[in-house]
Amino acid sequence: MCKRGVPWDGVTMSTALVGLSRTGLVGEAAALAEMLVRGRGIDGLGVVGWNALIDGYCKVQDMAAALAVVERMTTQGLSLDVVGYNTLVAGFFYSGDADAAWEVAERMKADGVEPSVVTHTTLIGEYCKMKRIEEAFTLYEGMVRSGVLPDVVTLSALVDGLCRDGRFSEAYALFREMDKIGVAPNHVTYCTFIDSLAKVQRVNESLGLLGEMVSRGVAMDLVMYTTVMDRLGKEGKIEEAKDVLRHALSDNITPNCVTYTVLVDAHCRAGNIDGAEQMLLQMEEKSVSPNVVTFSSILNGLVKRGCIAKAAGYMRKMKDSGIAPNVVTYGTLIDGFFKCQGQEAALDVYRDMLHEGVEANNFIVDSLVNGLRKNGNIEEAEALFKDMGERGLLLDHVNYATLMDGLFKTGNMPAALKVGQELMERNLSPDAVVYNVFINCLCRLGKFSEAKSFLKEMRNTGLEPDQATYNTMISAQCREGNTSKALKLLNEMKWSSIKPNLITYTTLVVGLLEAGVVEKAKYLLNEMASAGFTPTPLTYRRVLQACSGSRSPYVILEVHELMMGAGLHADITVYNTLVHVLCCHGMTRKATIVLDEMLGRGIAPDTITFNALILGHCKSSHLDNAFATYAQMLHQGLSPNIATFNTLLGGLESAGRIGEADTVICEMKKMGLEPNNLTYDILVTGYAKKSNKVEALRLYCEMVSKGFIPKASTYNSLISDFAKAGMMNQAKELFSEMKRRGVLHTSSTYDILLNGWSKLRNGTEVRILLKDMKELGFKPSKGTISSMSRAFSKPGMTWEARRLLKTLFKV
Repeated sequence: MCKRGVPWDGVTMSTALVGLSRTGLVGEAAALAEMLVRGRGIDGLGVVGWNALIDGYCKVQDMAAALAVVERMTTQGLSLDVVGYNTLVAGFFYSGDADAAWEVAERMKADGVEPSVVTHTTLIGEYCKMKRIEEAFTLYEGMVRSGVLPDVVTLSALVDGLCRDGRFSEAYALFREMDKIGVAPNHVTYCTFIDSLAKVQRVNESLGLLGEMVSRGVAMDLVMYTTVMDRLGKEGKIEEAKDVLRHALSDNITPNCVTYTVLVDAHCRAGNIDGAEQMLLQMEEKSVSPNVVTFSSILNGLVKRGCIAKAAGYMRKMKDSGIAPNVVTYGTLIDGFFKCQGQEAALDVYRDMLHEGVEANNFIVDSLVNGLRKNGNIEEAEALFKDMGERGLLLDHVNYATLMDGLFKTGNMPAALKVGQELMERNLSPDAVVYNVFINCLCRLGKFSEAKSFLKEMRNTGLEPDQATYNTMISAQCREGNTSKALKLLNEMKWSSIKPNLITYTTLVVGLLEAGVVEKAKYLLNEMASAGFTPTPLTYRRVLQACSGSRSPYVILEVHELMMGAGLHADITVYNTLVHVLCCHGMTRKATIVLDEMLGRGIAPDTITFNALILGHCKSSHLDNAFATYAQMLHQGLSPNIATFNTLLGGLESAGRIGEADTVICEMKKMGLEPNNLTYDILVTGYAKKSNKVEALRLYCEMVSKGFIPKASTYNSLISDFAKAGMMNQAKELFSEMKRRGVLHTSSTYDILLNGWSKLRNGTEVRILLKDMKELGFKPSKGTISSMSRAFSKPGMTWEARRLLKTLFKV
């Protein structure tokens, strides 16, 4: 223009500056402004041009340069207008200097520049972000009084502020007020409200607003659809989430990786891995590449289901796709391997993580320490903990608490206390969790006075014990049978204004019932109900099992009624527990009455119910009734399971009718069921007790060939059968076989062998067994000692008897 002799006017100049500033070329805009100010071709620069330059500097957060422009304007005899002030206010807020923004707003008033709707909206928005809602509304009311009408941005900011503060009813009222004052909610307003409702799990309202947007023609975007899908997925409403996806597709909105990841995660949360894999296939079909979050979600889902091998396969696939696993991915796999008893695999993943240059975080420390401790490798856990610290990871008090807990549980108190001391030296003040670890472990070790000392120290440091603290101490006292001390702790808890919870009441009720203090237990059940606690099926099962000690059907049924009165929902699980507890004590007649009550409530018995009734008949030695109940079960169309047949076989074994087992085994196999470990234990024991060595050994060999390991009691039955027949070499071989298979010898095993060798008057073998017993902390039973005395008091055995007595009294 200059070369052609065309002069620049104010409009041209301002347009050029606005264009340069908006495209981020602030330096070029500043150079142009400088040239114009110096008078090269024009007389000066107008306010619009200066505003454009200020806006450019504000966008790149160079507020010092923006203020320098304001000073330069002043030298040119120009003053900031409302646009310039608005730009500066927004710029300071954007750059994080709220104080300067408020100063500019005050200066604006002092200079007599009337704030516009933009000014008010900016300030209201900032008040809302700071959760200073009342001040935001005060400003809003002042704005309206001064004649400045709010626009959709102003009202959207207020809706957002109310939502941030959890005031959803007020936000909704304002949202509906918008239409009445002629300001229709826009995409941002809806987005704000839908997102806020979704975050507090009010998904149905979010869906309603989504439908309203469609009917009003308000533009939708992928972010909004994904937000709603995410919340639906987290609530387990996968089909509804898929419906939202279909709506998005019908609106020609293309899902991205984040959208699909939300659905993958939803399926994984619900344990539906097949559904998650279907979503991955859809991603592949749509050429949408999964990211590290997608893979981490499916890995987490697989790990929770125990599908570790498949999870490891996805990890390899992830790497092959060029996606580097992050610390969350590695942590998920490490934790999963440990939970599935795969210690070496977990450590391999950890080593691979370090090799790839991914640094461990505090979650991984906890997973490794917990996993190693549970596998009995607390020393390795200690070494790894130390290595983590040396690598520069800032171990937190939770990590220290985890290691202390592990050391305490393995009985290494000095090492645990040393870790606690290190925690203090690092100025990581122990919180209630750390003190609870100390108190819990001391209680488990029976050191109640030391636990009380820690409770006192906890209070001295300004920390108050919580429900977990008292629940730990109450549980420990109940385990020791000290119910009076447990009740004192309950009173102390109440005096300290700590409300007992369901765990507190359950622990005490169970402890009292096990100790036979029935009336006090019933009193606490009533107190629990009055406090508004509804028993869970788990609570019910624990309490009813504790009632079993009374062996009184009246106590069991009375406690059942009390818990029903406390709001327990009577479903099949509850009734099965009651029937099982009654039947375990042979109270089958009472259980049958409960069965009638079930039917009266419209609750049909299932396989578990009939299994309990069969067990009850077997325990009462009413085998014919047990088989009649089995027939009734089949008549009602219910399929028996392996537990059904094992119960029947157990009944036959107890009644000495193991010869009838073949019929039951044939029936079982017809149903497509194969014998399990317990089946073989019952059969081998039964035939051994009937001295049918051929069948007992045949079944034993079949059992071990299938990879099953007999119980110690099964071995004892076999050894006893051979010992009674004087076949001690075969009995000795079975004794050795136990050790080879990792089955621990019991005191009964030794008694059986001592009796057998004594009958043969083999003093050498008897002495060897007595020495072994001494090392294991076992003592021969009175019957065994009598048997030995009789055997070695025969003529000619005096010298051997003296040697045995010497060995015996050393034991």
